Amino acid sequence: MKKILTFFLMGTSFFAANAQTNQSNPLLKPWSGPYGGVPAFNEYKVADFKPAIDFAIQEKLNEVEAIANNPKAPTFDNTIAALERSGETMDRISTVYGIYRSNLSSPEFNVVDREMSPKFSEFSDKINQNKKLFTRIETLYNSKESKKLTSEQQRLIWLYYTNFVRQGAKLNDADKAKVAAINKQLATLFTTFSQNLLAEEHNQYVELKTESDFEGLPLEVKNAAIAEAKERKLNVLGCIANTRSSIEPFLTFSIRRDLREKAFDIFVRRGDNGNANDNNSTLVTILELRTQKAKLLGFPTFAHWSLSNKMAKDPQKTLDLMLSVWEPAVGKVNQDVAEMQKIVDAEGGKFKIAPWDYRFYAEKVRKAKYDLDQNEVKPYLQLEKLREGMFWVAGELFNLQFKQITNVPVYHADVRVWEVSNKVTGKVVGLWYFDPYARAGKRSGAWMNAYRNQERMDKEVLTIVSNNCNFIKGATDEPILISWEDASTLFHEFGHALHGLCSNVTYPSLAGTSVARDYVEFPSQLLEHWLGTPEVLNKFALHYKTGEPLPKAMVDRIERAANFGEGFSTVETISSSLVDMKLHLETTKIDPKKFEKETLDALHMPSEIVMRHRIPQFGHIFSSDGYAAGYYSYLWADVINADAWEAFLEGKGPYDKAVAKRLYDNVFSVGNTIDQEKAYENFRGRAPKSDALMRARNFPITSKK
Repeated sequence: MKKILTFFLMGTSFFAANAQTNQSNPLLKPWSGPYGGVPAFNEYKVADFKPAIDFAIQEKLNEVEAIANNPKAPTFDNTIAALERSGETMDRISTVYGIYRSNLSSPEFNVVDREMSPKFSEFSDKINQNKKLFTRIETLYNSKESKKLTSEQQRLIWLYYTNFVRQGAKLNDADKAKVAAINKQLATLFTTFSQNLLAEEHNQYVELKTESDFEGLPLEVKNAAIAEAKERKLNVLGCIANTRSSIEPFLTFSIRRDLREKAFDIFVRRGDNGNANDNNSTLVTILELRTQKAKLLGFPTFAHWSLSNKMAKDPQKTLDLMLSVWEPAVGKVNQDVAEMQKIVDAEGGKFKIAPWDYRFYAEKVRKAKYDLDQNEVKPYLQLEKLREGMFWVAGELFNLQFKQITNVPVYHADVRVWEVSNKVTGKVVGLWYFDPYARAGKRSGAWMNAYRNQERMDKEVLTIVSNNCNFIKGATDEPILISWEDASTLFHEFGHALHGLCSNVTYPSLAGTSVARDYVEFPSQLLEHWLGTPEVLNKFALHYKTGEPLPKAMVDRIERAANFGEGFSTVETISSSLVDMKLHLETTKIDPKKFEKETLDALHMPSEIVMRHRIPQFGHIFSSDGYAAGYYSYLWADVINADAWEAFLEGKGPYDKAVAKRLYDNVFSVGNTIDQEKAYENFRGRAPKSDALMRARNFPITSKK
């Protein structure tokens, strides 16, 4: 790929002075090997990051200065395309840096992270606040000549212009300096919040000291607890780690109410223990700085600034949507709790259902109402077989095929890699890295990353994507069995990966998942539907001992129970979404505990449920700006998802080739080359209708006047 000459710039001496050191730094070397190059994970060391980042920042800034100071009039090629080509070294290093941050965190790396985070922020602001560069972008944005460019080129100009404006390119110098200072502070605080949360998750656990402490646990959960204790070198039989992937199965199956309460307590109090890792003062400062930044940028609140580049646009629209679903969801929870309480009373339990009881007794209700026990289903849900099922679905919908390879380095022994190609043409489209297991130093949850975006500016560049999960390893000679909920998460994250792998655009900034935050969850949520299709269950939901598929009677029971628990999951998620939005509509200093309580009280939050993410542990909104005032995105995208699924049901079913092609052509392949509302209308023939979501969740549909 072409590089921009920078030898005439002031940075020349910087490069010369550091040439000897840089030659030996593996992070600064272009990716080599097959598939257009891959990360050399076998060569990187934490000590390499700081010098590599310093070098790459200066290199990118020099390239940007060359573009900004070009004496020729701005054109798409010498400004926008040049920006797309700039910063290759920085892109590679930040990718590897992000992988370490999420998957290989260590005390050594954390020191580097704390130092580098504000540098990254300062670096971004130097670009976003470059007057000469923005003048060139603005000239192109307003130029009549630009209307003669391709639609994708016009979209890219629009994206650069709107992003620069959102970051303060039009501010005066004094206000730019204030925004830059705020961004630098925020970067440090985001890192502090994330590291505190990871420390809480790593340092706290529930010890299982006697055989009775394991009562009710499925074998794979018991084995995982034993393995965790050995990993930590604890002198106890087992332990439950303070992560969602460990806590939730324990809350679901343990008959020890006292231990369930203990496990629940450490989980919901992460970041809220008044210790060195307490996040309350950190998040309050983050909120104050966000408010200051929003006002400097001309917005009344941070929520208004955040939504300025989302589909929803207006915070009130998100509140209206959330509240329209909230009441029926609470009603469903109240019905479910009443049924749980009957079981407690019948068993002679003299207590009211508490949050640490909810999952346990929900399972009992599920079994009583639908004759469906998760422990009956789980032996059929082998992680590796379901992975094969995902590949099969990708082949049926998008003609993709997967071949495992071993000729590329990985950053941990758990990671495996697949070559992805079109099964009709044989053309390779990318690589898929899979990192499925929990371990120390890896953040909790599940996610997708793009290591490299697809593009074809100067040549075909293959995308590299990853899926990362936190499934618990059990005994080494047993397959990993996962819950239905975890299987849904697996398909969800693979949906993000397919969004990247199907990308078919020219410019990297428009590729794959580079879409509005409240649209990006739509393709991933949509893919969850294929898990429950008979084709997947019959072929890939195979008993780990007998190899027999799920019996049809059990499949039928799964279908009948499909909406069970929707009230709980909806209330759990929307409560977090509402609190997030209200936090970022607030412009005065808050007390997190008081704010959380008063907000939930006003919503009449069921006492048997807590937010999915309490404020002091809400990494989505306090580890970066990514989902801040944006957690509603899951519900917003779910409206689109439910409507899109009905397109298949109105056709020939989940594997309707014509509908799948429309989905590929208008959603999965187009990235951000087109406005997302228009893209969806091109797929569906109209805008999405929210009634589909209410039908999907079996909630009553309110007639519209």
